[in-house]
Amino acid sequence: MNMKNNLKYLLALFAVYSLSIQAINSTISSNKQTKKPNLIVILTDDQGYKDVGFNGSTDIKTPNIDRIANEGTRFTHGYVSYPVCGPSRAGLLTGRYQDRFGFVGNPTIDPTVDNAGIPKTEKNIAEVLKPAGYTSGILGKWHMGTHPDLHPNKRGFDHFFGFLSGGHQYFAEDLTINDLSQVTKKWQWYRTRLLRNTTRVDTTEYLTDELSNEAVDFIKREKDNPFFLYVAYNAPHTPLQASKKYLDRYSHIKNKKRKTYAAMVSAVDDGVGQILLTLKEQGIDDNTIVFFLSDNGGAKNNASDNGELRGGKTDPFEGGVRVPFAVRWPSKIPAGIDYHKAVSSLDILATIVGEAKVDISKNKSLDGVNLIPYLTGENKGQPHDVLFWRSFDTGWAASLANNSKMINTKGNAKLFNLNDDIGEQTNLLKKNNEQNKSQYKKQRIQYELWNEELQDPAFPRLGTWDFTNQNTNKFKKEKLNTIGKDDEI
Repeated sequence: MNMKNNLKYLLALFAVYSLSIQAINSTISSNKQTKKPNLIVILTDDQGYKDVGFNGSTDIKTPNIDRIANEGTRFTHGYVSYPVCGPSRAGLLTGRYQDRFGFVGNPTIDPTVDNAGIPKTEKNIAEVLKPAGYTSGILGKWHMGTHPDLHPNKRGFDHFFGFLSGGHQYFAEDLTINDLSQVTKKWQWYRTRLLRNTTRVDTTEYLTDELSNEAVDFIKREKDNPFFLYVAYNAPHTPLQASKKYLDRYSHIKNKKRKTYAAMVSAVDDGVGQILLTLKEQGIDDNTIVFFLSDNGGAKNNASDNGELRGGKTDPFEGGVRVPFAVRWPSKIPAGIDYHKAVSSLDILATIVGEAKVDISKNKSLDGVNLIPYLTGENKGQPHDVLFWRSFDTGWAASLANNSKMINTKGNAKLFNLNDDIGEQTNLLKKNNEQNKSQYKKQRIQYELWNEELQDPAFPRLGTWDFTNQNTNKFKKEKLNTIGKDDEI
């Protein structure tokens, strides 16, 4: 009798245990399904369209960057909102055309100007995600204002490690300026010591490696929380500088500038590898969306290669606005997909908002869209009916509608069919074809309607800062690297 009772008791206990295990597994599974995805945006600076393996590079090897495309989606028609770094980054961060708030050019470096950046009436990715419980970090190049009120920590970012201006020296021994208040020469802001949040810190490693190491630390620290990490490498922006470790990989490249540029890209690629490995090690790989792109096309002064695309940085042509662009999210995006419809850097914020189900009903409307339904095949349409670009200073206008590219430069009208003329060599308006004229007119009208929604310049631009009046401290004479006049354009 006692044996039977004991057996019944053991069976009942086992049944309760089994049900408990099932409930726990169900909860874990449910949590995995409902946990908000992490977002990592890896942004390079002035990288050429062809300077990644997934776009056909043969002399520069980028196996880790290529993983993002090979294990996710490569955007063959991936665009940024402007062919210069400052406005392009403002568009990416807000998900809105930057000219809507007057961010038409690179802002002044003057730290006394409190509006030279994204205005406080606009929200960047970090500010949008903060109410949803996200922790945000930015590493590297800020370029969204140097005034204390525009500092990353004042704009939604919980962690900042990097520099405020649009370019920087790469070797630690060259960082001899303590603060912008000590600048007495043009481009001396490239030599400021790095900031960890609001504190100046000394570093020892090549700058790209410092940023990559910080990315690893951030991921390990925030692995249990939903996070947004913005890895804003300044490579391969000038000055062209690389450590021996990376230069030795490209001894076969005889052109010195191209060799150094290749080494700088290789350093970024190593960093991307560290980031992807850390995601795997921390068990959050499947739930992390990773975007990779450049802020604009390759520049004319850094030995970059835009392949068959016409033009480069500063230009409205494809070489200025079409960039290497890929995304990876193992749990949701199919691997090895080439997506051929036009997408934009403006879509990044809309994508994380849509997938994390963040309420933005009280915010300003986004110009981007959630890309995930398009990549999974749920939505078969075009992400964008039309994309626009405007240069307030030089007066050019451009739009893209279903691979029909309209450009107007000071009254010089052009229309290209990118389906069979990716290099924009044949101006269809010269063929005196009524259909072409009608298409140009349609896109021009669309542009003008869009242009009416934009603002004039909202702040002083790069080159307006009279730093000679701020103080007269004398510094030891330094041999400055030669930096072209357009290095921070």
